Amino acid sequence: MVKTRGTAQRERGPHPLDNWLFGLALAGVALTLYLTFSAWFGEQPAFCGADSQCGLVQQSRWSSLLGVPIALWGLLTYALLARLTWRLRTRPSTWRATLLVAVVGAGVSWYLAVISLFVIEAVCAYCLASFGMANALLVLLLLRRPAHMPEHAWTKALPTPLGTAVVVVFVLALHYSGIFDPAAGPEKPQLKALAVHLSETGARFYGTYWCPTCQQQKALFEASADRLPYVECTPGGRNGPLSVECALNDIKSYPTWIIGRDRSTGIVTVSELARLSGFAWPPGAAQKK
Repeated sequence: MVKTRGTAQRERGPHPLDNWLFGLALAGVALTLYLTFSAWFGEQPAFCGADSQCGLVQQSRWSSLLGVPIALWGLLTYALLARLTWRLRTRPSTWRATLLVAVVGAGVSWYLAVISLFVIEAVCAYCLASFGMANALLVLLLLRRPAHMPEHAWTKALPTPLGTAVVVVFVLALHYSGIFDPAAGPEKPQLKALAVHLSETGARFYGTYWCPTCQQQKALFEASADRLPYVECTPGGRNGPLSVECALNDIKSYPTWIIGRDRSTGIVTVSELARLSGFAWPPGAAQKK
């Protein structure tokens, strides 16, 4: 009886891999925290110029999810893993919850790695580092399985994490295909061409981040909205002063378009913007409303 209790006590104690698991999770937190702050403040990460392969990945549409940097989602995942791996040191029952988060995190990292290599055709060192951490953490966690606990048998522990990871990756793929939100999907050639034309011909789209109609105006261009020649009029906040350019152009309502000598306020349709800017739709392309 004494031997049995002693064996159980040893099995419930810290495992040699626990420090590695916790350390990898903290390293992931540090990496994604840096990338999140870089994205929020509009800075390029170190050794990641705008024209580099890393820059291409960081500026792609896969670099954000639901309006926030993808790095923030990674930060939340690693932070949760850090908490769970710390608890795992004294509570082996935490292993299944930790495995669920780790499998989903690794699944998403594989999805983004495939996108980077075969769609964007560029490699980001920071992304590869996160990919390595997520998968190394998963491998160590599988080796860490509390085999003495029947509820942690492979047949019971693996189906839910694997199924959840498949669902999450599938939903991500649908999101980036534009099914849920056209702005997250691939750019439409006609809208892209018009947005580029507006920028190259000196048109200006004046608005504010808190203006609902400005957001509706951007939504007309779906995934090409970031190419518009947009000028933020209240960079200091809603009650802050107008930016110099907006003040010089006497901008009093939002959105306001200035195209050549024409000034238009309110939402302007895509076809009207094309007409005002002298944009010629590509042959065979239907004009947008």
